[in-house]
Order: sequence, then structure tokens, then C-alpha cells
Amino acid sequence: MPSLYTSLISSVIFPLQEKLKGHNTVAVRRQMERSQWWGQEHLRALQLQRLQSLLHHVTQQVPYFQQRLAGAGINAKDIRSLDDMSLLPFLTKADIRQNLEAMKSTTARGLARFNTGGSSGEPLIFFIGNERVSHDVAAKWRATRWWGVDIGDPEIVVWGSPIELGSQDRIRVWRDKIFRSHLLPAFEMSDEKLDSFLDAINHMRPAMLFGYPSALAFIAQHAQRRGRPMDQLGIKVAFVTAERTYDWQKTLIMETFGCRVANGYGGRDAGFIAHECPEGGLHITAEDVILEVVDAEGNVLPVGQRGELVVTHLATRDFPFIRYRTGDVGMLSEKSCTCGRGLPLLASIEGRTTDFVVAFDGTVMHGLALIYTVRDLPGVEAFKIIQESRTRTRVLLVTDDDFESTAKQTIIDDFRARLGSEVDILVQEVTEIPAERSGKHRYVVGLGEANKNGPESSNGQ
Repeated sequence: MPSLYTSLISSVIFPLQEKLKGHNTVAVRRQMERSQWWGQEHLRALQLQRLQSLLHHVTQQVPYFQQRLAGAGINAKDIRSLDDMSLLPFLTKADIRQNLEAMKSTTARGLARFNTGGSSGEPLIFFIGNERVSHDVAAKWRATRWWGVDIGDPEIVVWGSPIELGSQDRIRVWRDKIFRSHLLPAFEMSDEKLDSFLDAINHMRPAMLFGYPSALAFIAQHAQRRGRPMDQLGIKVAFVTAERTYDWQKTLIMETFGCRVANGYGGRDAGFIAHECPEGGLHITAEDVILEVVDAEGNVLPVGQRGELVVTHLATRDFPFIRYRTGDVGMLSEKSCTCGRGLPLLASIEGRTTDFVVAFDGTVMHGLALIYTVRDLPGVEAFKIIQESRTRTRVLLVTDDDFESTAKQTIIDDFRARLGSEVDILVQEVTEIPAERSGKHRYVVGLGEANKNGPESSNGQ
């Protein structure tokens, strides 16, 4: 049962704010709370209707898609079923960078400029209109309520985006106080900062945490090192997003804070794509998002096969994201969730394509193959694995007194067993491993990204 204060915020103050901003968030959320119980055929029919409407709009009002579809000989009327989506061309980050102004609808007004964090060294600039904002906020709001918490319940947000951190003006500070939301910057994870984070969480006793899984795991590890119990504060759930969540991180966060962990998948560019319910299903926001999985050649893969995730966001008339290649790797599921919702499920999100490493013989494997070797060694406080080439991988370690000198050879031997005996493994002890520009703490930088950035930028030093 929500408190009187939470009810006031969620039913009066927040809806008023959204109305003043020109957002129809409340109406969208209410409709989503009805449609989440529809069967998948009903949801697919809604997706097709909205896709056809979006395509009709872009062929009339968006210069980039007018030219792109006409050049490919495609008419919006050619898309008679969701299976026909394969006729449409992909949208890549390079396409957006090269056609930024042409991507805008001629009817768009009041667009907000956004950008991704640019941890790969190439931030993506794009624009979002009120329709997109309303739908993404509504989808997140719906998912939050699945867990028995609501807007207005006290929350701690551990984040690193310059968008949030740069907006801490007087109005935003007062808004956060009213909404009982406290932002902790994820960029710096010194012992002093981590102590202050634990103090803030202990003082606020939030109902929910929200942030990068790596950042929350760092805080949890620090709490355990300090011997500070954090599991009796009344935290109900930790919402984690923006990175792959590893099982060990989830367990660590759950044990430290005494709460459930809910995984979310999405991004500023692709939108609010999927969120985990209390029964464990990772539900796709099917009312707004059509999700495809494709192989390296762009062929659509059947449900149950792993590939790159391609997103069509149906609430992006102002700046359309149609068949947008995310660079993320995942898999769709045929299963239904025991919660009873008809929303389709993601079976897994396995990280970005750059979270994968390539052995000397060309075998591609997830970075987890290397992560567990380093993570499980005594005395390792933090680490980062950078594959600079097929013949060279660097491992950065932050260690304490429990780290044994023989552990370096253990890493070298284990990595060579996986990557190949020809591979040079460099293990370096450092005093700290800085966060990415976005505030995220990445454990693996794969071959493609390390080559693109160069060794120095990959190191973050």
C-alpha cells in the first residue's frame, strides 16, 4: 500500500508536471497497463497498425526516409505484415550521423537534442519529440509499478550520464527533493566517495535503487569490505540497466542490500525496450517496440537464435528509429511468463558486440570466458580486460594485500588456454581503473572497439 505522500506525487504532482511539459504520459501508461494482458496476436496486430501509420508518415514527412525507401523501391503499402519488415533497410549509427537534419520530420516541433554516452569514442547525436518521451516514461513507469514501488517513493539513482549530472540546477534539485530522488554520480569510485554513497543510502533508506549494475556492484563490494550491513534498510528492488548484468553482480547486490534485482534493457537511442517482472520474465515493450534478431549478414533469425538486436520504435514520428541496429547481442524467447502478461520475452541480453573477444584461431566467445578467471582471484578489487589484437590482450588490475604474485601467471595461463598459446597476455597492476565517459564500469573491451580507440583510450588513462 503506497504512502499518502507517494500517492500524492504519483497521482497528482507527477501527472501535472507531465501535462505542463506537453506529455500524455499518464494516458499512455494507463493504456499500457491494459494492453500488457493482451494475447500476442492482439499485440502483433497493434504493432502492424502502428508500423503502417509510422511508415505512411515518414514517406510523407521525413526527407531521409522518403529518399531511402524510394531509392530501394519500397512503398509503405508494401508492408502488409510484420514479416514484411525485412524489406525495409536497416538504420545504422553512421546513417544518423550523416543525415541528422534529414532524419527530422518536417512537422516536428520542440525536439530535444540527446546523445549516447560515447563509451566507444563515437557518441551519437539524435533528437526526441514529446511522443517518444511520453511513451518511454510511461513504459518505465509501468514496469516500476510491477515491483510495488511508484514515483514518489524514495529512490537512490547511481548514474553517470552528463545529461542528468549536468541538469542539477536549482529547479531540478527542488524537483528531486519533492519526488524523493537522490542522484549519486557514478564517475568516481574512490573509497571516500563510496563511503559517502553508503552514508547517503543509509540515511535515505530508499524503497528502490536505480543504476548501472557495475556501479551498484562496486558499492555493494565496498559495503562488504567495510563491514557495513545494508540489508535492513527496507529496499524493495534494485533496477539495473544500461549494461549487461552478470549473475555474480545480481547475487552481490541482492545479498548486500537485501532486495530483488530487476534487469532493464534499453537506451537513449533505442528507447525503453524490455524490463523484468517479479516472476523473472524480461518483457518487451511490445506496444512501442518491434524487436528483431539478425545475423552478421542482416538476415532475420528465428526465435531462440542469438544475434544482433534490431529495434523499430513506433513512437518516433518526429525522429524515426526504424530497423535500428543497436550493436547489442541477444535472443528472443518463445516462452510465456508465469505472471500472465502477454508481452513477448527476451531470453537473454548478452552485451554489445564489443563485449565479445576473438581467439587467435578466429573463434568468437563472450568476455565472460575471461571475466570469471580474474574475478574469482583473491585480492582483485577491480579489473578491466582489453583485447588490443588477436595476438595481444591487456589486463588491468586493482589489487589489495590478499593478491598473490602467482595469480598473474594464473591469468596468463588461463587466458592463453582460451585465446591461444600464441597470444601475448600483459597483466598490469594499477591504482585505479577510471569509469568510461558515461560513468559505466566496463569489464571487457573487445577487439573491434580496442582497435578503433587505440590502446591509450581503451585504458582510459
